[in-house]
Amino acid sequence: MRILLLQETDWISRGPHTQHHLMERLSLKGHEIRVIDYNLLWKQQKDKRIFKKHEKLGNQVKIFKNARVELIRPAILQMPIFDYLSIPLTHHREIKKQILEFKPDVILSFGILNARVGAKLARKYKIPYVYYVIDHLHTLLPLRIARPVAKAFEKKNLKLADRVLVINKGLVDYAVDLGCDESKISIVPNGVDLARYKTNPKTRKELRNQYDINEKDTVLFFMGWLYDFSGLRDVAKTILERNNDDIKLMVVGSGDLFDELIKLKGDSARIILTVKQSFDKIPDFLSTADICLLPAHDVPEMQNIVPIKMYEYMAMGKPVIATRLPGIMKEFENDNGVIYIDNPEDTLFKALDLITTDSVNVEGKKAHEFAKGYDWNKITDDFEKVLGELL
Repeated sequence: MRILLLQETDWISRGPHTQHHLMERLSLKGHEIRVIDYNLLWKQQKDKRIFKKHEKLGNQVKIFKNARVELIRPAILQMPIFDYLSIPLTHHREIKKQILEFKPDVILSFGILNARVGAKLARKYKIPYVYYVIDHLHTLLPLRIARPVAKAFEKKNLKLADRVLVINKGLVDYAVDLGCDESKISIVPNGVDLARYKTNPKTRKELRNQYDINEKDTVLFFMGWLYDFSGLRDVAKTILERNNDDIKLMVVGSGDLFDELIKLKGDSARIILTVKQSFDKIPDFLSTADICLLPAHDVPEMQNIVPIKMYEYMAMGKPVIATRLPGIMKEFENDNGVIYIDNPEDTLFKALDLITTDSVNVEGKKAHEFAKGYDWNKITDDFEKVLGELL
């Protein structure tokens, strides 16, 4: 099977996300994969040309060295606003070129603008078109004034799709609310590589020593992109105000909030900030944790989101303190190792409750049992079956 994947985020710098896991595993099963992406981080790069030409970036994999995913990056106008406005033109040209040269059996999209282009071309050339919903996409646009337009595009993409995939139960409701026919929706969830995510006692001891974490310390752990609405600002402030030396917050990642967290931390040893770590090192850093966190604010962007890191936390046997977000509660329900809070400021107090009632390990075992049902190998087989049915 030849799969052409379209997305409007940077395939190289972000992730690995759902699409990386699925595409690399399908590649290992003998399928051919090509990705058309968008250079989300062009403003941070040294190349200051206004017009940057189309690029073929060759094989770009994050998880399996022997997988093969060919990446193509269409031309772009490297100017604010015009970078997005150039997508319908340059991506149309590239998608059409790949349809004629690569002859994909299916077009799979994770975006908005290039998804619309891909949907139209798929219909023209009679190629099955699959729209994969993993976020409230239009709510993530930095330019707020453009969100209503993006939402309209998202609705149209759902309508044009032959099949709509979502990663959790909450996003089924989201897609239906946008006008999608529920009969064409399938849930293909996020997963976890159970063989990789196991606590290594030796690594745990070494890393805790490296970051001056004592045996008696309880480490609250967060990893991933540091969105402003992540709740980490509130968690860090609460920990610093309480001055409890036995509780430490470790944050592994980068993003919007990183510089502010550095200022908040100051000289305190209770906040530990590391830069973004490679995919291979994530299980090691998770080994240092006692309790993992998803303390996000209840904002539109987080209503039906279930990040991959939730399954990775749980596979490691770590209990997770998470805000009562609709998508999270629908996915994990109760008594599965996820402990709910009403707002980020409650994180520390819920952690102290788990510690004083000696519930950390008990809840961690529940989390691990839940994660066993989300092995990436099974999910990839299910995903392959859905695509095969379309053909």
